[in-house]
Amino acid sequence: MGALLWLLIPLFAAIGAGLWGSWANRTRKQRGDGPELTGYARFREAMEKSDSGT
Repeated sequence: MGALLWLLIPLFAAIGAGLWGSWANRTRKQRGDGPELTGYARFREAMEKSDSGT
């Protein structure tokens, strides 16, 4: 019986991880990749500008 109780710990962890993943991804479909791509473009521009001439 004790072994079955220890097997419940990973089961509850998996259920919790699934719930957290669905909660964290709830607005991903609405946002899309727009903000991430905009931030990446700004990062690339900043890296191209930071040429110190060395």
